Amino acid sequence: MSKTQISSNRYRRYVIGALASIALLVIGIVTIIAVRPQPDPFGGDAITAPPFTTIGYSIQTFLWWDEGNAGMQASMVNRVLNFGYIKQNFPWRELEPRQNEWDFTQSDRIIALADEWDLGLIVRLGQAPQWATGSDIESDESHDAPPNNLEDMADYCGTIAERYAGQVVAYQIWNEPNLAREWGTNTPNAEDYVALLAVCSEAIRAVDSEAILISAGLSPTGGPMPYAMPDDQYLDAMYRAAFQQYIDVVGVHAPGFSVPSYGPDDAAADGMGRWASFRRVEDLRKIMLLHDDAARQMAILEFGFTTDTENSDYAWFSVTEEEQARLTVDAYVYVAENWRPWVGLMSLIYMPNPRWTPADEEWWWAVGESDGTMRRVFFSLAQMDRYCGDEIQLGWQADWSEEEWFEQRDTCP
Repeated sequence: MSKTQISSNRYRRYVIGALASIALLVIGIVTIIAVRPQPDPFGGDAITAPPFTTIGYSIQTFLWWDEGNAGMQASMVNRVLNFGYIKQNFPWRELEPRQNEWDFTQSDRIIALADEWDLGLIVRLGQAPQWATGSDIESDESHDAPPNNLEDMADYCGTIAERYAGQVVAYQIWNEPNLAREWGTNTPNAEDYVALLAVCSEAIRAVDSEAILISAGLSPTGGPMPYAMPDDQYLDAMYRAAFQQYIDVVGVHAPGFSVPSYGPDDAAADGMGRWASFRRVEDLRKIMLLHDDAARQMAILEFGFTTDTENSDYAWFSVTEEEQARLTVDAYVYVAENWRPWVGLMSLIYMPNPRWTPADEEWWWAVGESDGTMRRVFFSLAQMDRYCGDEIQLGWQADWSEEEWFEQRDTCP
């Protein structure tokens, strides 16, 4: 063999060896990348002192007027659903129907009921009386107007917080101010809402420093103005008005426009707004990160799936009762597996209001009928496994008796 051939063979062996080494190096790098935990795009690691230490299972109730169903509903939330929280409106218009004339009859009863059934109480503040707003709008669950004098709002918030100090877990301050219908039909204005939030927050903290303060849940919407401000724009404007100093948790709403895994990118690709997805919450979380607020937790103050086929505003994303039962559970699972710990409280809509009829859009979201009959979704929730920190607690098993369920269940804090 000539010297040239020997040199060529050595060169080939060198090249092959070098390529093999490079290949092994590439495989090693790929393997390291594959097994190394990927950074959380939502900054969950920044949550070091969450107000809600695990998924807070909550449902909105309508217990203000006891028509023989309040005690039954509270017991069903605790004993059957095994939820730890209820969310309940404390309407200003009912508590102070005339200025400086207070009526605590219903609120005292609800406080006692929550205590009796070991339910953490989330109180929604708002629904201003006409004497405070000067408006001809009658406030209710979906219509509201801010007071003319913010001192009146401070007095309302402070009076409630002082009376029930230590008995209310959290206060939600107002609801969906990015909608004109919740802002006295006025153009939504984040700076004005922050001013209202500030006086209410300061009044509560002065008398109950342990209560968790949550900003108003925002309605997922693309507008248009002046009837509605997109929720992402409104949240950004709230940050620019420094709202975060007045709250402990950022409130959001997450109705089920589709399956929970359907994201804002999917909605945009399908020709809809990014808001038309359960995972719109992720867009809002990214706004928090942009404002260096990753350490603050979020609360989903309203979510659920509607079966409404009659109202065109909702029929386009309605589901069957079977789908409602399945997707509601899927939403809890999605949050537990993807959004912990930066999402804590999750409040479902709704326990049924005995006054609702199919003409009310809320009737179609509820887990039961107005006569107290429960829908499939209610039983799916009772059978749902619950996340308690990193542990999973079994839901109601088909072969368990009622006594076995009450013995084995364990409500998370």
